Amino acid sequence: QVMEGEPYYHLGHRGTRQRALSRHWGWHVRLMRDPEVLWFEQQTLKRRTKRGAGVVPTDPWFPKQWYMNNDISPDLNILTAWSRGYTGLGVVLTILDDGLEKDHPDLAANYDPQASYDFNSNDPDPQPRYGDGDKNWHGTRCAGEVAAVANNGICGAGVAYNAKIGGVRMLDGPIMDVVEAQALSLHSQHIHIYSASWGPEDDGRTVDGPGELAAAAFRRGVSQGRGGLGSIFVWASGNGGIHYDNCNCDGYGNSIYTVSVGSVLGDGQRPRYSEGCAAILTTTYSSRASSDVQIVTTDLHHRCTDKHTGTSASAPLAAGMVALALEANPALTWRDLQHLIIRASKPAHLKAEDWAKNGVGRRVSHYYGYGLLDAGLLVQEAVAWAGTRPQEKCSVKVLQAPRDIGSKLTISTDVFSCSQSIRSLEHVQVQLSLSYSRRGDLVVALSSPMGTTSTLVTVRPYDTSQEGYKDWTFMSTHFWDENPEGTWTLHLENKGDAHNTVLSLLPPGQLTSFILHLHGTDEDMTSRRSAASTMDGCLQWDKEGACEECGSSLYAHRRSCLPYCPPRYYGRSRSATSTARVCAHCHPSCYTCQGASANNCTSCPSTRTFEELTHTCS
Repeated sequence: QVMEGEPYYHLGHRGTRQRALSRHWGWHVRLMRDPEVLWFEQQTLKRRTKRGAGVVPTDPWFPKQWYMNNDISPDLNILTAWSRGYTGLGVVLTILDDGLEKDHPDLAANYDPQASYDFNSNDPDPQPRYGDGDKNWHGTRCAGEVAAVANNGICGAGVAYNAKIGGVRMLDGPIMDVVEAQALSLHSQHIHIYSASWGPEDDGRTVDGPGELAAAAFRRGVSQGRGGLGSIFVWASGNGGIHYDNCNCDGYGNSIYTVSVGSVLGDGQRPRYSEGCAAILTTTYSSRASSDVQIVTTDLHHRCTDKHTGTSASAPLAAGMVALALEANPALTWRDLQHLIIRASKPAHLKAEDWAKNGVGRRVSHYYGYGLLDAGLLVQEAVAWAGTRPQEKCSVKVLQAPRDIGSKLTISTDVFSCSQSIRSLEHVQVQLSLSYSRRGDLVVALSSPMGTTSTLVTVRPYDTSQEGYKDWTFMSTHFWDENPEGTWTLHLENKGDAHNTVLSLLPPGQLTSFILHLHGTDEDMTSRRSAASTMDGCLQWDKEGACEECGSSLYAHRRSCLPYCPPRYYGRSRSATSTARVCAHCHPSCYTCQGASANNCTSCPSTRTFEELTHTCS
């Protein structure tokens, strides 16, 4: 089309994506070389937000949302993502659980029937079953964490409060492989993210995973879902901590196709219930040790709760943060997202004995993966991310004949054949078949050529099974971005209590099969620069080292530059003549405000009531 009164033409082409965020390489090159074309530019989507609207939601329970309102440091840094204009718009999530109260006043506006189904009663309505002690509250609580509506005067705000949310009712009845498979592949061209907080028994003695049909649904989801970019499956790591369980014995959480999420308390301590394993990728908060307020969300009968907790509270927070990243860059594949989550997770104040640096210098733990997920960093990395090259897989059959395990067995192998196709690792899997007199006594670990040792399964004192592992696949994320070339070593060791290992005439067990599966890409991922270092910083410091003036569109607050002003502060110019922006204190009665006086409030602390007419908090 001709631009009115201008010598410009706006041309469309079927082969380039509408609303693309980045330019089409092929057409770019062809137009560059055409001598007749003096100037061209691919029109890409530009982000525009209304000025003046505050970033901090006015919902009455937002002041209780300590994990996202700056009450603790670090929190999940959700406000930074919101301040950049990302709130989950255009992204669709579903909660695979016990139902969803779709008419809840804090969910109804975001409810998506296309992302919902009831596989327990075989109808499209996911409404939970009431009565029987009202125990089917779980799905509704998880949904509110993700997509509770913001600024509507009800409850709090979801992490991705402009996303569409659905629910799948599947856990309130007999669970079969076919039901799981149908849920995992529900409307996979419409739904982007599936959040699940369930799996085999967390009793410390079960080894179980998806059946034939569910396993096929995962594979089909990542290869065909979301227009071929891959469905995103977010999974809770498990609540078996008190039974010394290990999530590598759960074939859902340890699948390469799921993002396994761990839990941490507000003070950085590990919750009693949290379950560690090498498959965990990242961590979010699940409860606060020092207070009665846990996670704030929607509850049955149109109510709100601040008592939601457990690993199942952590996974939906991560799912909401993934929705923000997908809004920031809709072209991300399922593997891109795992790369970004690792880059946007930080060890911060998370306490564990086992933090260790891997071969590329990243700190990683079996309890927290790469650390606490940071939403601001995640969207910033997502915008700048160039897609990863295709996934390569290389499998090495290590064992030629069975080996006795005894009290200890070490097996090394060189993977020269794999270093041709894989330069940077992603997931590493170890597929084992072995017999053992008491399965839970056996510790299995894997060491990489770059010196990283990852424990694939710890001692599980309640696992007295004599079945061993039959073709079981363990997975570790700890070797991410390492170069696989060199010698890999598998360590098997009996570390059970002495009384468990009564010597019999027979050896305690035998390893009959060991296959090493390496996944990765032929690009050197370590040479990619992080987007995090490009954050506009401080232009001018005062004598105490606090920031006086920040780069474009940032506010000076305490010692740093922020793209928003946190609760109890509002943004203003430093002086009438200056363009420098600062965060100034609200009146003590306000929670959020547009000015310094008592009648400039826009929302109130949970102990006060907002007066609409006078903009005060009584």
